[in-house]
This record gives sequence, structure tokens and C-alpha cells, in this order.
Amino acid sequence: MVFHGTLSDGTKVAVKRLNGFGHVKKSFLAEVETIGNIHHVNLVRLVGFCAEKSYRLLVYEYMSNGSMDKWIFQRHQELTLGWQSRKKIIMDIAKGLTYLHEECRQKTFHLDIKPQNILLDEHFNAKISNFGLSKLIDKDQSQVVTMMKGTPGYLAPEWLSSIITEKVDVYNFGVAVLEMLCGQKILDRSQPEEDMYLLSLFKRKEKEEKLLDIVDKYNDDMQIHRAEVGEMMGVAMWCLQSDFSRRPSMSVVVKVLEGFVDVENNLHYNITTPVVPRAITATGHQEDAIGDATPLFPSALSGVRTKVMKVDSNV
Repeated sequence: MVFHGTLSDGTKVAVKRLNGFGHVKKSFLAEVETIGNIHHVNLVRLVGFCAEKSYRLLVYEYMSNGSMDKWIFQRHQELTLGWQSRKKIIMDIAKGLTYLHEECRQKTFHLDIKPQNILLDEHFNAKISNFGLSKLIDKDQSQVVTMMKGTPGYLAPEWLSSIITEKVDVYNFGVAVLEMLCGQKILDRSQPEEDMYLLSLFKRKEKEEKLLDIVDKYNDDMQIHRAEVGEMMGVAMWCLQSDFSRRPSMSVVVKVLEGFVDVENNLHYNITTPVVPRAITATGHQEDAIGDATPLFPSALSGVRTKVMKVDSNV
């Protein structure tokens, strides 16, 4: 669980309490190490943290409109976001990832980009959150060998080799964009069996040249702007190519969204069998995967106010 709290100076914050050992400790340290040393308008700001005895608390700026998934998978017209809002959110995510990949002191792979990890403030500005699975590497490195981690449905095909690059985040971004455009989760068991897996549905409609059929049917504004939405699907397709070397960098995606670069025409896109999360190490031994998200449990907010340590943003 995540709680809404107030610091002594009146600042509203969101407080996460992590319970457990092993993977929880790794997640906590990864989050503090990553987000505690960077600052960008499209990344959720870490206000402070507590690591005392068994307590593991993370204190973030409060994002009043919650996570993006609550706004794009709604079936009620008044609770969904229109095209301009979704387009702005897509740009915000792209800029946040560009910063992580190219502008930080250390290159940062988020490794778990999905609607649940995109938070919205009172003006629906989007910020990337949840850095518990992130990986920091030196600027001169281009790839890393690591244990498979992430969320089923969002895992890029190259996870099967355990050698990953920042293009894993590009793939995750493509999946999240597709979900935003279609208003459908990557795996939606409420759909007919042939439409349950969004990437398979996307590929089938692309072959039939009927991509506009899968634009969010529950949102009138998305239907009005179907032509523009269709163009954005081209961006998603570019990011979802099975060969990671053919995916664009996030900085190129930003330029496409700004209208300075065109989407590549000769795309090599193939639907692959969904990657099942399992741990892969450099030596080939399997271990327990970190998994989707760290469980959070109730916490006394009064204790947080006296134990928060400020974190400096040095980048």
C-alpha cells in the first residue's frame, strides 16, 4: 500500500513501506540509489527515506491523480483521458526515459515501465516512478547481464538471453503507448480469446490494415482523433520491434513526437511468444526473480515525519 501523509512543513507526500527481506532490501537500495541522486521534471521526486531497524520507508512527492492505469482502462467516459492529454503523457514518459538513458551521470535502465508506474499530478503531467528494479551502469557501457525482472507482458524478447540494453525500456514504452491508444491492458481476460493478448491483436489488425479498429472505443475524443492516434501507433510499432537494435533511442522518439523526425518505414516487427519471468544469470543458474512489484503494507505516518532524511539531488 501507498499512504498519503503530510510533513511538518505542510508538504503532502506519498509514503511506501516495504516489508520483508532479501528482494525487498535490494528493491529499497535500488530505488534510493537511483532516484535519490537524479532530478527531472518527468521523474517522481524522492523527498526522503527511512532505514531504521526493520523499517524501510520511501517518501515521495504526492501525485494527486494517481497512476495512469486508473485513467486509461476506464469504461466510463467522464473518467477517461482525451487524446491531447494522452499525447502529452506519452511525451512526458519519453522525455523522462531520455534523461535516464542519456543525460544522467550514470546510464539508468528502469526495467519496469508500465501504466501503473506512471504517476499523474494535479495537471496530468506524467512522472516515472518505482525504481525498485532499475539498473545503473557506467556511461561507456552499452549492455549488462542481469537477472530477468519486470512484469509479464511487458518483457522484451532479449530477456531470454539475459543481456539487456536501454532498448528494454524502449520496448516497455511501446507496450505502454499501445495500451494508452487502445484503452486495453496488455493481457485482458475480459476480451474474446483471440483478442485477449493486445500485441497479437495489434499484429493481426496491422496485417488486415484495420489498426484504427482498436483505438479506444470507450472514449469519444480518441475516436474523433483516430487519424492522429493511428500515426502514434506507428511510433509504438517502431519501439516494439523484436530486434532491439532496430528500435529507436528514446531521444529519437522525442524528436519524432516533436515532429522533427519521421518514423522509420521499413519496420521488422514480429510478435514473439510472451516472455515468462524467470531469473537468468551470467552463469546460467536460475534464481527467484524479483517479480512485478514489491508488496507494501500499512504504516504509521506519524513515525515517518520524525524519521525522514532529506536526499540531495546532485545530477
